[in-house]
Amino acid sequence: MSTLTEAPPPLSPTAPEKKPPRRRGRWTPYWLLLPGLLWLLVFFALPMIYQASTSVQTGSLEEGYKVTWHFATYWDALSEYWPQFVRSVLYAAAATILCLVLGYPLAYLIAFRAGRWRNLIMILVIAPFFTSFLIRTLAWKTILADGGPVVGALNTLHVLDVTSWLGWTAGDRVLATPLAVVCGLTYNFLPFMILPLYTSLERIDGRLHEAAGDLYARPITTFRKVTFPLSMPGVVSGTLLTFIPAAGDYVNAELLGSTDTRMIGNVIQTQFLRVLDYPTAAALSFILMAAILFMVTFYIRRSGTEDLV
Repeated sequence: MSTLTEAPPPLSPTAPEKKPPRRRGRWTPYWLLLPGLLWLLVFFALPMIYQASTSVQTGSLEEGYKVTWHFATYWDALSEYWPQFVRSVLYAAAATILCLVLGYPLAYLIAFRAGRWRNLIMILVIAPFFTSFLIRTLAWKTILADGGPVVGALNTLHVLDVTSWLGWTAGDRVLATPLAVVCGLTYNFLPFMILPLYTSLERIDGRLHEAAGDLYARPITTFRKVTFPLSMPGVVSGTLLTFIPAAGDYVNAELLGSTDTRMIGNVIQTQFLRVLDYPTAAALSFILMAAILFMVTFYIRRSGTEDLV
């Protein structure tokens, strides 16, 4: 007997390897980022480089300025204008604290208690943005005018006696004093505090408050243990958005203050536009930027949160 074996099936030709399909639009995100990157390059990076070169120049407007790497300008500017730096930080810190004290209850009200009035209150919060920064500040000259109702009420309540003792006002006057400058800063930057706070508070799950109540926690304990810790991203964002522009502001000190309340922004503006000492003005700008960057970095690390609204 012969054993029959089946012949193996014919080999099929090897199919060509298919290349993975090309993803379309993989460059789209980069093209979308390009306008923003160009904007930052042209209107942020290049001016910064130019100001950095200006800060180490020497010369005059008539003879021209040349880059001589004169870093002593930084020390000279800081040693001459350090009181304005300290004053700017103090005014900005006072305005930030006032904005937090005034803004947190209002943001809490909008987030949890406003109900159908929420949209109306939000419109009232952002209503100051409908007018220019200059007009809003000039309005405070009328509000705090000598002999006006506000000054009269403060005199009746003897509040000005306390503020005069603290050095924030001068006798019966509020205008041209530190109090007037801080009031202007607080008013102008208060919305920048309320909006991040409201956004952060609105994200809190209401069931957490109910759970705290079920565990017999008092309202103050619920706020201290639940609400405030969960709203810390809004607190950090609001304080940064208030402190940073307030520290470099010069409009409020110019319109509501006097020569004794000049902030570092006023000095930089004067050096650029009146004295025409461009190297000193540029050096002051970089010192202010470095100081704010250091304080902001320290504050964020100490705040215990890296989540910003």
